Amino acid sequence: MPRFKFFLSSIKNPVQEGDPIWSTPIPLSLRQSTGTFKSDSDISVNHGDYFTAVRDFLERDRYAIVVQSVSHYLHRNITPDEIEEIRIFLDKHGEFYHPSKVEVVLQADEISFVMNVAVTEVGKQFAQREFRLLKMLNTDYPDSFIPKVYAEGNVFTKLNQVETRMFLGEWFQGFNEFHISFDPDNNKQKIIVWDHEHGNFFLTTQQTIDVYRQATKILTYYYNIETFEQIVSWHHGAGDFVLKCQEDEIEIKLVTVRQYRSMFEQNIDHDHKTQDAEMILEAVLIFFFNTAIKMRIDRLDGVGGIVWSDKMALKGILKGFFEGLALKQETNMFANSLADGFRQHLLSCSLTDFFDLNYAIVQTYPSQAPEAPVIQKHLGKHVEDLFNAVRQLEKM
Repeated sequence: MPRFKFFLSSIKNPVQEGDPIWSTPIPLSLRQSTGTFKSDSDISVNHGDYFTAVRDFLERDRYAIVVQSVSHYLHRNITPDEIEEIRIFLDKHGEFYHPSKVEVVLQADEISFVMNVAVTEVGKQFAQREFRLLKMLNTDYPDSFIPKVYAEGNVFTKLNQVETRMFLGEWFQGFNEFHISFDPDNNKQKIIVWDHEHGNFFLTTQQTIDVYRQATKILTYYYNIETFEQIVSWHHGAGDFVLKCQEDEIEIKLVTVRQYRSMFEQNIDHDHKTQDAEMILEAVLIFFFNTAIKMRIDRLDGVGGIVWSDKMALKGILKGFFEGLALKQETNMFANSLADGFRQHLLSCSLTDFFDLNYAIVQTYPSQAPEAPVIQKHLGKHVEDLFNAVRQLEKM
């Protein structure tokens, strides 16, 4: 049988049964911390319960979940006897999940997965939906910018018989969270990468543009032009996009899909996707404007107030959007490609059109949302800058 070992965040912080932390409750939300735990519900799960619940899930059916997941990852069949050790690292506590990194150690390989564990009722609902959405999108779209998922299930904790829901997914090795911050050297707004292994660092101007290019490309790639379905409820402030930097080249992934739905629910007809070209282009325009606004919002250092990105983001947003459109299957609705059709549609819009539609989109946002006053403050300049950036398409 494989050995199980438990840790907090890193291998430097091992946890064993009998340690004080073992019987300490985990925080149930971002507003709590283990040092000042105060339960705001009847649910209580301590660290030991958490670790043993994850272990129980992985042990099921003689490690069938682990064997299947590792075999899929390595593209070869393994046996339970090849598994030497399983390390569980409780990584952090989110609003819905308490994710851990699961390291499976074989003689010649070490493979990492993420285990998203939900304890609250709303968290369990999110976990069930997200597993389904990730599985669906990975099936429907050949390129993958989101985690693969392998297994899901429920486990009751031993102490209080609390039902938890968890699912095992792909761990993006070498990827880190990033946020807007202020560089202390010049007090300028830049993107900082939280690299826990090599140390935090700021991105260059070109790398920053590339962040917005790749993130916009990913969202556009998963946008369904016929049903108007899109990934929603994503936030830079929540660390939903992660980044890997190798030799100054960056790569972006999206780690979560909380919701995937249409912007026009009443117009969806999955059996008869017969939208006309004009409707498709107008919907793409709304999606583009909405994405451009949301792409510029973050939380300062991931936990502070809402901040608005520099104008340079627009260059990446615009380029990434057209790259995402270019990845879509061709349709005979347009004389040339969808990207060319949308380019002409975008160029046909006046500055007044830009203002009217952007302000109409923002009116649909919840007025009590913390980002609302920041968007209102910057929207006028944003629309002007976006219009001027689009005008450069005429020269391309």
